Amino acid sequence: MNNRRALMMMALAIVLGLVAVVLASRWLLHQTPASANKIVVAATDVSLGQRLTPEMLKAIDWPAESLPRGAIRDVTKLAGRVLKTSVLRDEPLTEAKLAPAGTLGGLSALISEGKRAITVRVNDVVGVAGFALPGNFVDIIVNTQAAATGNENAISKIVLERILVLAVAQEVGRDETKPRVVNAVTLEVTPAQAENIDLARSVGTLSLVLRNQVDPRPGVTDGATKSTLLGIAKPPAAAPAPAEPPAAAPKPHAQLAQAAPRSRSCIGVIAGVQRTQECL
Repeated sequence: MNNRRALMMMALAIVLGLVAVVLASRWLLHQTPASANKIVVAATDVSLGQRLTPEMLKAIDWPAESLPRGAIRDVTKLAGRVLKTSVLRDEPLTEAKLAPAGTLGGLSALISEGKRAITVRVNDVVGVAGFALPGNFVDIIVNTQAAATGNENAISKIVLERILVLAVAQEVGRDETKPRVVNAVTLEVTPAQAENIDLARSVGTLSLVLRNQVDPRPGVTDGATKSTLLGIAKPPAAAPAPAEPPAAAPKPHAQLAQAAPRSRSCIGVIAGVQRTQECL
């Protein structure tokens, strides 16, 4: 009898313990940590240039001690904003990833303040075999004639460096790494660089040179000509003709040192049988 009562008490204690554990776990799951804050993250993968909608966003708890700088906590503040960089699912959204308020979607949202977008025609060679993708940096080479005529004066020169590729054809996505051969590349440039590109493609042919993403060093060159390409020394410049000596100044006439005798006029006077001559 005593054993039966003891077993019943043990079974009741086990049941009550299990109930307490279940209730405690459910209570803990519904509690928000005191050190957490809600921030807005992407609910799906979103490409740059897209206008945000409520379906693309959600708010989640984030530890207060590791909040991203510029994190946004109100979903309503992001309605209609445009991304200027791609974000992945559950990635926090910050002001640095958003275009200014009021910006329309598309390529214009990706252009930095003070910059312009210009498109140049390319092919599989000029476009670096399709490896010049959005987000890459390129240098621009122009091949032209240094003078009016003659192939001897052809020159190739880097005219612009570290130019950002905004888009290839009509695509602005920067997540792809597969090369794409297209017939047009859109570049982000300053107004002065846009003028230089427009002039360069009217006086010669353009080529793109893909460069390292993190290498800021300039490639200072004198340009390549036929002479430098083939190692032909330039002919020495013709020596200037010797200047003719100045004409000797005429020597002063002897008459300058000694005045010439003055000519005189004489008149003969006859008086009777006498004849005299008077000179003036």
